[in-house]
Amino acid sequence: MEDSVNESDAESTICYGDYVVLKRGDVFKSVQVENKKKVIFEKQWMFMDNAVGQFFGTKFEVQAGGSLKLKAVKTAGDSLVDDGRSQKLTRDDIETLKEQGLKGQEIVQQLIDNSTTFKDKTEFAQEKYIKKKKKKYENDVTILKPSARLLAMMYHGREPAKICHLRYDSLAQMLTLGNVHAGSKIIVFETCAGLVLGSVMERMGGFGSVVQMFPGGGPTRAGMESFGFPSHFHKTLHEFPLSKVNALLAGTLELTLRDPEEERKRRTEEEDTSRSVPNEGSVKEKNPEEEERMEASGDPLEEMKRVEREKQKEQRAQEKRQKMEEKRKRLLSAAALLQDLNADGLVIASRFHPCPVLMALLKFLAPSRPFVVHCQYREPLIECFTKLREQGGVINLRLTDSWLRHYQVLPNRTHPVLLMSGGGGYLLSGTTVDASAAKTSNQPQSEEPAPKKIKLDESSSPQGTN
Repeated sequence: MEDSVNESDAESTICYGDYVVLKRGDVFKSVQVENKKKVIFEKQWMFMDNAVGQFFGTKFEVQAGGSLKLKAVKTAGDSLVDDGRSQKLTRDDIETLKEQGLKGQEIVQQLIDNSTTFKDKTEFAQEKYIKKKKKKYENDVTILKPSARLLAMMYHGREPAKICHLRYDSLAQMLTLGNVHAGSKIIVFETCAGLVLGSVMERMGGFGSVVQMFPGGGPTRAGMESFGFPSHFHKTLHEFPLSKVNALLAGTLELTLRDPEEERKRRTEEEDTSRSVPNEGSVKEKNPEEEERMEASGDPLEEMKRVEREKQKEQRAQEKRQKMEEKRKRLLSAAALLQDLNADGLVIASRFHPCPVLMALLKFLAPSRPFVVHCQYREPLIECFTKLREQGGVINLRLTDSWLRHYQVLPNRTHPVLLMSGGGGYLLSGTTVDASAAKTSNQPQSEEPAPKKIKLDESSSPQGTN
């Protein structure tokens, strides 16, 4: 019991190496806590060392020099009072107050005390004025634990195009429609900086398996790494290149990986040997390495440098071979998971056209399994919808539009927020079925009219004799 309590406390406290989310107002940023590392957030630099050992969700005040100080919790009775004096502070005066070491709360109080229009404002306007000045001058920052919602809000607020304009409500619908849960086998294809992949892994809790299909030379996982998952989460993650899907389905997948540089050198050497025609009287050219070895043979210092270079070259080649072998093992493990064609879910969110990707990856799903596709635009999903209807093998097809609006909830001031997101994209979802079983079940229905016709002929024959 005590061990479990200690583990929960360790997970809820900030440690070196952890990924955290900095929050100030509606602005978020993901950073890693490192020793004496300068972090820039909202044009202000700070050091995260004083946050180590504190709980997630703690609010800090950035002091002069970039150090963090634990901010005391205010009571409900602490409020700003207007004394009605005229405003005398200029911009230079405010800068002077900052240089004197005054805190943001004290500067806001000075602005209120020296404002000539503050007393003429309504109660609602006074609160709005105080909130605006606090946001501008206070140096508070809250350190939060990364989650799918926080990182989705961070990416959507800073770089929405990087995640295909995927809003956090659309992401939540994808996880629900895809039936992502612990112990399942999920196929993920996304170009959202790893945000969707990390959200799927967070929902699964380190149990089950996730196969990431990636285009190009390697997967992108910047967003997934921002979650700060423990090591056992990464053991459930597998990767498979999208370019080898057809070969895997056809059974012609080549599992021997070759180094691209060595392959290029081998081809160039073959071309050179095929072009060159040896003559009997031709002079044999010396290899540049042999010439260098001959020149360095007289100088022991050059000989030592040459030997050191050869050792480094051999070491780099050995490291490259180890990486290729690890890559081959990862490819083998992912291929073994996909070959059974029994995946429990498919999640797609990419900048590519979803139709060919969806048609290829649906073959890896077991019958009666869900799939969900996100796209920023509606037309590509309409094409997928039409093709799936024509091809068959899926049911419960739904094409939906995500819509979200924030509301301000305050006494006598509850209304929708004027500025809102234009759209969170479109979602196409459905469930796979066994197409072969559906065809066999429909065959007896086509043979039914024949015996019915015979019965009608038999019943009509006695009436003709009478």
